[in-house]
Amino acid sequence: MWKRWRIRLLLFLAVLGPGFITANVDNDSGGILTYSQAGAQYGYTLLWTMIPITIALIVVQEMCARMGVVTGKGLSDLIREEFGLRITFLIMVMLVVVNYTNVVTEFIGIAGSLHLFHVSKFISVPLCAMLVWILVLRGDYKSTEKIFLTASLVYIAYIFAGILAQPDWHESLRATVALPAKSVWRDKAYIYMAIGVVGTTIAPWMQFYLQSSIVEKGIGVKDYPASRLDVIVGCFFTDLIAWFIIVACAATLFIHGMGEIKVAADAAEAMRPLAGDYAFVLFAFGLFNASLFAASILPISTAYTVCEGLGVESGVDKNFREAPFFYWLYSLLIAGGAVTVLLLPDVQLINVAIFSQVLNGVLLPVIIILMLLLINRSDLMGRYKNSRLWNWIAWGTSIIVIVMTLAMLWGMIPGH
Repeated sequence: MWKRWRIRLLLFLAVLGPGFITANVDNDSGGILTYSQAGAQYGYTLLWTMIPITIALIVVQEMCARMGVVTGKGLSDLIREEFGLRITFLIMVMLVVVNYTNVVTEFIGIAGSLHLFHVSKFISVPLCAMLVWILVLRGDYKSTEKIFLTASLVYIAYIFAGILAQPDWHESLRATVALPAKSVWRDKAYIYMAIGVVGTTIAPWMQFYLQSSIVEKGIGVKDYPASRLDVIVGCFFTDLIAWFIIVACAATLFIHGMGEIKVAADAAEAMRPLAGDYAFVLFAFGLFNASLFAASILPISTAYTVCEGLGVESGVDKNFREAPFFYWLYSLLIAGGAVTVLLLPDVQLINVAIFSQVLNGVLLPVIIILMLLLINRSDLMGRYKNSRLWNWIAWGTSIIVIVMTLAMLWGMIPGH
């Protein structure tokens, strides 16, 4: 019995990485801002969203992992082969634009978190941009993945920040498994925030990055159970972190009526006099780690995706000469994101951060539908295509995510 479990544990550790990393990057600067706003403005009453968030994330990420191990191809590769170059090209263009605005948002998080420690953005942003560029340019897949896994574990800082905030544990746990009072559903702003919390969970780039990472790591069908566990563990861990972010802000900012948060760094700064220096440092450090982590992953994800879609060489195991387009695109996204943060005033940067969420919402439904069409192809997936039950769950989850995304976009229109 012990020998069997030891083999399973070693197999899981061998494939650990793509699912865990991808899920955790979801808690980036934009995600932390959304969860902080949820806790600061509505206390514990939005914690019920964590359960559907986890289900939605597991369903979509598991489908990507399964397509990766069965086909040995990335998502953009499959889209090109099954739907043609024209559709693929349009999606690639949209993804580059979307991810560029996301990269800008991550550098906003870097600048804001280090500004809390009196470091100017004209120092922090260029240094961090150079750091993430060198990380991929000088590394290989294994070393880069180890760094990303370490960065994922640093999210534990938010658990400690939540504990230091001394929340009402009974109320927070009750709010997680029970719907709030009926009166909140008459609050349009509350509904909009609920949509934002659920909608911020699944971003288009995540699906492409996860599948490409599985292919790059060489995970095969025999390793699928361990890869699926990697995805599930990653989804639970990232949403546990999100839960603690909401709890930390609910226990401090909401109770003291400090619900005005425009950027994620505002939450850390406002928390300092309420929960102490340790909570402030942990929250600010967590934001810096999350922003730097995502600023590394997003350009890689985009470069992988576009190269696969266009059929050109890619991969961190290749050098600049072997995959020039991959590295140039990666470099331009980092440089463009950093320069934008340095040149634009803070007010306009907030608008860019909001715009990035809008673009994510526009592209996400398209990606989910294409994924579901692909994973239900018998000639492509064989016995690993979705079962009838899993299809109901997957389509139901996808429809809910699409409806919420469209509702969020509708709410952004003036007058609604």
